Amino acid sequence: MMALNFSKTTVRGLSALAATLLLYEAVARSHVFAPALMPSLVSVFGVFFSLTADGTLFQHSGHTMMRVLVGWLLAILVALPLGVLMARVQRIEEFFMPLVSVLMPIPSLAWVPVFILWFGLGNVTTILIVFYAASFPMLINAWTGVRSVSKLWIRSGQSLGASPARLFWSVIIPGASPFIISGVRQSFQRAWIAVVGAEMIAASDWGLGWVIFDSKEFLNTEVMLASLVVIGIIGFMFERLVLSKLERVTVNRWGMVNQTRDKE
Repeated sequence: MMALNFSKTTVRGLSALAATLLLYEAVARSHVFAPALMPSLVSVFGVFFSLTADGTLFQHSGHTMMRVLVGWLLAILVALPLGVLMARVQRIEEFFMPLVSVLMPIPSLAWVPVFILWFGLGNVTTILIVFYAASFPMLINAWTGVRSVSKLWIRSGQSLGASPARLFWSVIIPGASPFIISGVRQSFQRAWIAVVGAEMIAASDWGLGWVIFDSKEFLNTEVMLASLVVIGIIGFMFERLVLSKLERVTVNRWGMVNQTRDKE
């Protein structure tokens, strides 16, 4: 049954992708836009395979992934503990929540010119932009998750003689895990959005965002779209291979999410 469900899910996903590609190709061949602005899929994938074969896309992808992962992991290391502390200690919440409320609405890309003035072009500015963008989803979800843990669970643990440390790791963190994993996913998505935008402005010569911006200057639409394909592939693979597995070994293992299966 699981294999059957997986097969159906895969078919549906591939069908949606195929429909999107066919729609794009139909619009491209109708010449609503000039071929230089909207090239055919054959041209786009030809450039994609060419840049992959000579290693260009791998090099740029490596630089982008490094910036994403460093900024994202820093956000988790800082924002996750801070969100938990804010939920558990009222004074910390009262101190940081106004600051979070002021900074969170400011788009990360609005900071790029400021960070360039402070830190110059290159990795430091881009990583800090990623860190800024990824921190707030992680912090807010951790804060919400810990606050939403049932008081009944906590009282039950206390009545069984659980120490504060045991209560924290065995009741509060598992109870907050759906929110925490959601925060990890949202922060990774925000990190990708931020890194591409930041690379367009702050990266000196490497990164997928820089490739897209540089290609725009020379009207290399095929290269721009090939870079977008790479971004989509990396995001999809990371979601499947890392984030989904993380959910399985935490949220599902602790029984915090009911897994429903089609009865067919």
